[in-house]
Amino acid sequence: MRNIISLIGKPILYLLILAIGILILHHLMCPVFKFSEPASFSGNKLYNPYQNIDSAVWRKGNFQVQSKAWGGITDGRKNSNELIFDVYRQLGYDIIAISDYQKINTWGSDQPGFIPVYEHGYGFEKNHHVLIGAHKVIWNDYPLFQNLHHKQQILNRLRASSDLVYIAHPEFTRDYPAEEVKWLSNYDGIEALNGFRKSIGHWDTALSAGRYVTILANDDAHDVSNPDEVGQFCTMIHSPLNHSSQIIASLKKGQSYGAEIPRPLGETMEQKALRHQHLPRLRKVQLQGDTLLVEMDSSAAEFRFISGGGIVKSRQANSSIAAYTIQASDPYIRTEIAYPDGTTFYLNPVARYKETIPSNPPAFRIDQQKTWFLRGLTFTGLILLWIFYRKRKYNR
Repeated sequence: MRNIISLIGKPILYLLILAIGILILHHLMCPVFKFSEPASFSGNKLYNPYQNIDSAVWRKGNFQVQSKAWGGITDGRKNSNELIFDVYRQLGYDIIAISDYQKINTWGSDQPGFIPVYEHGYGFEKNHHVLIGAHKVIWNDYPLFQNLHHKQQILNRLRASSDLVYIAHPEFTRDYPAEEVKWLSNYDGIEALNGFRKSIGHWDTALSAGRYVTILANDDAHDVSNPDEVGQFCTMIHSPLNHSSQIIASLKKGQSYGAEIPRPLGETMEQKALRHQHLPRLRKVQLQGDTLLVEMDSSAAEFRFISGGGIVKSRQANSSIAAYTIQASDPYIRTEIAYPDGTTFYLNPVARYKETIPSNPPAFRIDQQKTWFLRGLTFTGLILLWIFYRKRKYNR
């Protein structure tokens, strides 16, 4: 019996060692990047993503919810596609996208509003991304550990295969520290509102570094039959038609905002649906010279105008309209609108620019010298290990 276990165990052990070796080699082969120094938004022009849009065509969307996939081994095993759509339609959502792990769910693909979405990432540190308008699934990841260079390389790979790339719930696992997002680029936004964690600090850090990234707000529910997991967060998108191309185009421009909705424990689905039905609506976000005017359809408890570093520059209470004159020292201004019941809206920022409308293009280059030095060191180490192994075998 011992001989049988030995015969079976050795091949498994060798396969495990080989697999770990390949993973380590994959991690070490990652390019080394030289990142551009972050610089805050500047210029005499102001970009307002909401300027002159029709406030009557906001659509409510959720892009993070998992269904039963991969034989039920991943979170979301309690959710069928039909149940997900039934629940979110009951809550009045116009855009319902299923973000299975490493899989594009094609349920509802015959409808014009269908958007292919999936959640990327399967490493131990749970560095995940929400891909909207995904053309294919990218399997490349660094599952053992990730430094800044690994994260940038993943973003680069995802960028080439999806219309929109969002960093998912970075505050949730704390393996995506806020300090890192100011260096990273080539992504569209941050899921700053998520059912597991809010990451507003990450968003302000990126904006303060001159990265024009927009907010995404999702439930990320793993059991939609539980009223306590759904209807807390949503992304409101300006789109005259519930069509994928228009929705994606509006998200790219920042013509959207995040909503946080109270979630009293024990609230029924019917009570939740009624709450959603009477959500306040954004009427206007208009620039008049250097003055930003924000108007809601009902009186809010407080408007907060927030600038670089997450500093609150102005608070205005008990009104449906608020205005703030943007100062020369303000690189950007984003607005939060809070209601007495806890409903809060997070608007995308108005930001300064010179000639090109602010975005988050690649802000790095590959450091060829360091990259090939690391790879050379890796191959040298492999050769030395091989020599050691052969010598040991010869001595035996």
